[in-house]
Amino acid sequence: MTDNQSRTNDPGYQDILYEQRGSVALITLNRPDKLNAWTRRMHGELTDAVNTANAERSVGAMVFTGAGRGFCAGADIGSQFQARIDTGREADRETDIPTEGDTATNWVQLVRASKPMVAAINGAAIGVGLTMDQLLASEEAKISARFVKMGLVPELASSHFLVQRCGWGAASDLSLSGRMISGTEAARIGLVDRALPAGEVLDAALALAGEYAENPDPQLRMIKALLTRNGTGVDLEDVQRSEMEALHRAYVTPEHREAVAAFMEKRPARFR
Repeated sequence: MTDNQSRTNDPGYQDILYEQRGSVALITLNRPDKLNAWTRRMHGELTDAVNTANAERSVGAMVFTGAGRGFCAGADIGSQFQARIDTGREADRETDIPTEGDTATNWVQLVRASKPMVAAINGAAIGVGLTMDQLLASEEAKISARFVKMGLVPELASSHFLVQRCGWGAASDLSLSGRMISGTEAARIGLVDRALPAGEVLDAALALAGEYAENPDPQLRMIKALLTRNGTGVDLEDVQRSEMEALHRAYVTPEHREAVAAFMEKRPARFR
C-alpha cells in the first residue's frame, strides 16, 4: 500500500471507525451525537483496533480523532456513572482499574506499549488522550481534566501525565478547578503539543504519524517504553541500565542491520 492509498477495515465496530491511510491507522471515535463519550463498548473496540494496528506490519503509527464536533467528552454519564449509581455495583474492572497484567483491558499499559499514537483533538476533550505520544489540538477545542466536577478524581494515570506534560502548578490548577481551556491555551501551558486551525489538525496529525511510521517498529516501541519508565527516573544508573538493555536488543534486530546497510549503500531504509 502506497502513502496515498486508503483502506477501510470494517470488523463490525459500532462506536469507532478504523481506516488505514498508507502506513498510518486512522481510528475515529464515532458517537457524534454524544460528543464521542466513552463507553464500555468503545473501550473494547478501541482495544481491538489498537491491537489490530500493532499486528499489521504495514502500519507504523496511529492517529485518533473524533467524528463531528467532539474528540471525546469523557465517560458517558448515563451509561457509565448513572448506571453504576442505579445498580450499586462497584467499579467495573474492565474499564476502570484493570486486573494485574491484563493488557487487553489496561488502556494505559496498552497505549504505552503500542506503536506511536497521535491525537488529533478536533473538539471537546475531557480527560482523554494524555497517555498518547503527541497531542495536536484545534485552537478552538475545549479541553479539560474536570474529574472533580463529577465528584471524582483523575484516572488512567492522568495525575501522572498532567504533571509530566504541564508541570505541578498547571496540573494542580486544571485538576482542582475542572476548568475548561481552549486548544490555544492548552498549547501555551504544554498540555497539548501544538494548536492549529481546526481545518489543519487531522492532516497535521496524519503527517506527523507518517513521519514516525518511517522508522522501525521494534525501536519505536522500545523508545516509548524507555520514555515511560525513565521520564521520572531519579536513579541515573538505573536509567542507563535500562537503556543499555534496550540497546543490546536493538543491535541484533534486522531493522538495525537494514539501517546500517541503507546508510552504507546511500539509499532510504526499508522498514515496512
